Amino acid sequence: MECECGGIVAGCDEAGRGPLCGPVVAAAVIFPCRDIDIPVAITDSKQMSARARAAAFEWIRENTIWSVASCSPTEIDELNILWASMLAMRRAVDGLSRRPDMTLVDGNRVPTGMAGRAVVRGDAKSLSIAAASIVAKETRDAIMRDLSARFPQYGWDKNAGYPTASHLQAIDKYGINEHYRKSFRPIKERMENEVTDN
Repeated sequence: MECECGGIVAGCDEAGRGPLCGPVVAAAVIFPCRDIDIPVAITDSKQMSARARAAAFEWIRENTIWSVASCSPTEIDELNILWASMLAMRRAVDGLSRRPDMTLVDGNRVPTGMAGRAVVRGDAKSLSIAAASIVAKETRDAIMRDLSARFPQYGWDKNAGYPTASHLQAIDKYGINEHYRKSFRPIKERMENEVTDN
């Protein structure tokens, strides 16, 4: 699947559509040659252990052409999460040091203006998409750990911003800050309730 166009192929994927806070992060990866020896497991990042994913991330960073980009919570609120994800992916591909002839994009949609093809469950079918999924997830998890050091009360280092029961309880106790996606229902409802209560 990687070699159908006969040219330079990039894989692209994103991480962080579902969380209530933090950026959505996208990555694009090009393997420099088709017969490269890969000593680590590279597959759908969601199916990998944290240790295996970290090892794969280090190998990908050292042995491929890759780029990572994001859209902020403000951009997500302005565009909605779908279009913000598309924009982050386009930014990631545009950031590659080599321009791909084709980009394989995980999912059922290709960002506007990108020469590529959507691949449903692409992170399980395409090596370059799987690599991009690893880079995107590892990068976003690191961002959330850094934010958690500044806002430890929300537990972002453990929940990565997803709406777990403990995270929702923390929001109710400590409030909503600038890293939250105000257009997402649990946050929007809490903001509306605050206005009503006042």
